Amino acid sequence: MGMSTAYYLTLQGKRVLILEAGIFGAGASGACDDMILFQSKKPGINLELAFESLELYHALNVDLKHDLGFENYGGMVLIKDQKELEIMEEFVQQQRMYGLDVVMLDEKEMRKRQPHISSRFIASTYSPMDAQIDPFHVMYGFFHVAKNLGLEYRKKTPVVGIEKQGNGDFRITTQSGEVFEATQVVNAAGTWAGEIAAMVGENVPITPKRGQIIITEKIPMVGETNLWSAEYLVSKLRPEVKTEISEEHKALGLGFAFTRSFGGNYLIGSTREYAGFDTRTTMEGVNAIVKQAVSYIPLLKDIHFIRAIAGLRPSTPDGKMILGEHPDVPGFYTASGHEGDGISLAPITGKLLSDMMCGAPSDSRLEELSPVRFAVVKGEQVQ
Repeated sequence: MGMSTAYYLTLQGKRVLILEAGIFGAGASGACDDMILFQSKKPGINLELAFESLELYHALNVDLKHDLGFENYGGMVLIKDQKELEIMEEFVQQQRMYGLDVVMLDEKEMRKRQPHISSRFIASTYSPMDAQIDPFHVMYGFFHVAKNLGLEYRKKTPVVGIEKQGNGDFRITTQSGEVFEATQVVNAAGTWAGEIAAMVGENVPITPKRGQIIITEKIPMVGETNLWSAEYLVSKLRPEVKTEISEEHKALGLGFAFTRSFGGNYLIGSTREYAGFDTRTTMEGVNAIVKQAVSYIPLLKDIHFIRAIAGLRPSTPDGKMILGEHPDVPGFYTASGHEGDGISLAPITGKLLSDMMCGAPSDSRLEELSPVRFAVVKGEQVQ
């Protein structure tokens, strides 16, 4: 989010400084999958912005003069029983009415596209719009173009204090004692955005949600598309419906995702765990992912899994990102809380925020994403 915003701000002639607490890509951007995923999104602001973000990615693939690893394999959501089928048919109809190119496939059509999946699956969805892009290549693309336009970048420079001064500018202090002044500040600290916002007395309720992913050796393409299962999605869409998810999988928040990376490996995951700021992988999580993956795609039993990674998704209480200016602290903006949609929504987030900071007419759609929804007045949170 920070690098995207910096890129679009430099295009508009702004002087930009990024203060990075760690090193390039060391946070969620370096431990995520690579999906521009549409089928997981309910009709509404996130799906609408995902459409716009995909269009920006098409342009960025040329404008950044850097191979971003963009691929458009499409995606399928696998359905294992009649209950899941009924819920997904209704969901697909809602998405189609909102403009998503997605259809239902019967078992025969499903197996034409994915002949290696387990016999347990009876149907699937399919969308040709689901795409992917390499997060590191995107970050480097943003960085190199912005740097040529004057971007300054400091790594290993944690911010420890932000003070609003009498002239309206901000005084930013780093851990090493350096002091910077700025007229505007963007809080794009991901899972740590709440800590940054607290420095100016603002409430940004971000909860870390750990995601573990395993990575295969390089292998030939498995079927035609990337894959997800309906099981986890159905549990979120219709929590009142009893599912066959095991207690272990519930505790881990395990959902199946199988996506081919830019380098020819597959990324398989993932968990959604409330484990604080712990970014370690666990044998429990890795074993659960491997066991599920092999049961869904039996040929994976003969494939080597070469490593596992874990990152922290920044989640919010209402499941929507926080994007915009804090009214009580003019000039202070937050862009965080995207949870698993970070890579998908990065371009549109940076574009919208930079337009906002440069005085573009307000976009009424963004009101539901404003930080004001979590403002605290006299000790009470305003929703």
